Amino acid sequence: MDIPTLNKAADNIRVLSVAMVEQAKSGHPGGSMGGADFMNVLFSEFMVFDPDNPSWPHRDRFFLDPGHLSPMLYSTLSLIGNYSMDELKQFRQWESPTPGHPEKDFTRGVENTSGPLGQGHAFAVGAAITERFLVQRFGEWMAHKTYAYISDGGIQEGISQEAGRIAGFLGLGNLIMFFDANEVQLSSTTHEVTTEDTGKKYESWGWHVVTVEGSNAQQLHDAIKAAHEETDRPTLIIGKTIMGKGVLTEGGESLEGGVDLHGKPISKAGASVAKTITTLGGDPDKPFQLFPDVTRHYAQVLEKKREIVAQRKADQAIWETANPELTSKLEGFLSGKIPEVDYSAITQKNNVATRNASSTVLQHYADSIENMIVASADLSNSDKTDGFLKKTKAFERGDFSGRFLQMGVSEFAMAAICNGMALHGGVIPVCATFFVFSDYMKPALRLAALMELPVKFIWTHDAFRVGEDGPTHQPIEQEAQIRLLEQVKNHSGKRSFLVLRPADAHETTLCWKLALEKTDGPSGLILSRQNIPDVPASNGSSRFEAAHEASKGAYIVQDTEGDPDIILVGNGSEVSTLIEGAKRLAEEKHMKVRVVSAPSEGLFRDQEKEYQQSILPAHVPTLGLTAGLPLNLQGLVGPSGKAIGLDHFGYSAPYTVLDQKFGYTADNVFEQVRIYLEEFEG
Repeated sequence: MDIPTLNKAADNIRVLSVAMVEQAKSGHPGGSMGGADFMNVLFSEFMVFDPDNPSWPHRDRFFLDPGHLSPMLYSTLSLIGNYSMDELKQFRQWESPTPGHPEKDFTRGVENTSGPLGQGHAFAVGAAITERFLVQRFGEWMAHKTYAYISDGGIQEGISQEAGRIAGFLGLGNLIMFFDANEVQLSSTTHEVTTEDTGKKYESWGWHVVTVEGSNAQQLHDAIKAAHEETDRPTLIIGKTIMGKGVLTEGGESLEGGVDLHGKPISKAGASVAKTITTLGGDPDKPFQLFPDVTRHYAQVLEKKREIVAQRKADQAIWETANPELTSKLEGFLSGKIPEVDYSAITQKNNVATRNASSTVLQHYADSIENMIVASADLSNSDKTDGFLKKTKAFERGDFSGRFLQMGVSEFAMAAICNGMALHGGVIPVCATFFVFSDYMKPALRLAALMELPVKFIWTHDAFRVGEDGPTHQPIEQEAQIRLLEQVKNHSGKRSFLVLRPADAHETTLCWKLALEKTDGPSGLILSRQNIPDVPASNGSSRFEAAHEASKGAYIVQDTEGDPDIILVGNGSEVSTLIEGAKRLAEEKHMKVRVVSAPSEGLFRDQEKEYQQSILPAHVPTLGLTAGLPLNLQGLVGPSGKAIGLDHFGYSAPYTVLDQKFGYTADNVFEQVRIYLEEFEG
């Protein structure tokens, strides 16, 4: 190991980081300068990747948690040829490949979108679990390491405890995390906000912990090497780094360790850019360049990587020759394609809760989808993911032959870990909890949508009908919040989230089909706790056949001859209530009533305009009923329609009582139609 050259390469990263932030007039140079030594040692001495195919599936993974250290990441990746100097000059600019916080781009070596602190290393935990899952099935030839980089802020975020606990519990010896302990935050030092002993905390969770000088290449090398030898525990390397390492004033005085260096160009913090860059070995007039000896060094590094990758591919070829069936299976897993599922073979019981119907589907998936991993936040017997668990077993320390992750009460980390599984690839992650606790998951849901990750979220206990548990457990505004993500486009121009709330057991089967087959983004199923009457079959078809229309987002479940006098629209439990109300309206008022089930407005709005008009013609009075905020259905009923829902929290009582008290009855549907039509006609 050539320490002088390694130190020069780290200084090159520092120069580029300073230059990028100065050019953009915004960014975070200090931490990037402090972490340069670890990045350089990791990428040059340890990281296994294919220089000619950055997306090679058996590469080591590196997950950056503090996305504000993007200058450090981009600079490091420029040393291996993934970014040009011109691209670094465009840091934080429009349509630049170097945004202010990194955005997932496997072809560039960026494994995850990062920025909201804490989630990045939870992604790493998910990737490490996935690696163990795949190795258990296909062999150690495909084993690789997962590295994570976390800062003081990420350590303080609560998700770090959730992710750290589960990684230690599972003994993820393939996970190595660097803690950039520079003790400086954006507006204060860490001593002003915490006195905890981070090392002891991680040791209590079962981690191997080592502390080193964060700018000492030899110590960093030895620590990573020791982490490689630790196979039964994840490793935390606490690097005592220096915020703004190398920053000088015009007079040559050090400004290292200053809080101001965290979040602004060093020139705005009283430093001299020219003096700093010159002392680090760069040219202040031409800072965007690689040092000649660093270029030579990394050329050698890349050749060594190619040799390692070539040997691993040779080992893989030998394995493939000896295991043709497993090879085909692995190729299927890594392709991301969804295996064929015979949904007609799924037999649903009549009039059951949609969470139970989901359990039936999951049982079928357990038999037919070998790379599905299901997680639950200590609720598997209540969110009914135990239907899947009964066909497999939970992960245990050293044993990843099962396909279930018992997360404990950790909804946020569970969602982020499933995101990490999806980022790694090769598995289909599913996770479940009560719908009201989707509040805890929201930051991870947003990143899943932004990164276009095909994670499947199950939310049960979907409404006030949770009943006796009371208002803390009764979702009111949650559906509106989740459905807002259906309105947000991702960077591919598509709806960033698919939200589905099925009306009965058969619709649940079809909604699961839609969720599973969505491979370009996340999906969420919102399911009932209580039993729901099946929607009656129509037009001589079976209810299962009729429910296929759910693929269009909204469809007619009960109609009348000729134009309807009124249309009733809803989803979930409310559809059966609307059908009961329609019966009364027909019998007592001789009204022609159409009932529409709309599990996904997003899907519905993606249909042709002609179809939308055929289901919900604008000229027909339309009344919507939702168990959440009226906003949930406002887009479907239209400007002249009326949406009825809840504008208050729930209460503790049996759900049948709450239905009566809140007006979720056929009688109230009848009455609300009368009131609405008087308003409409008036």
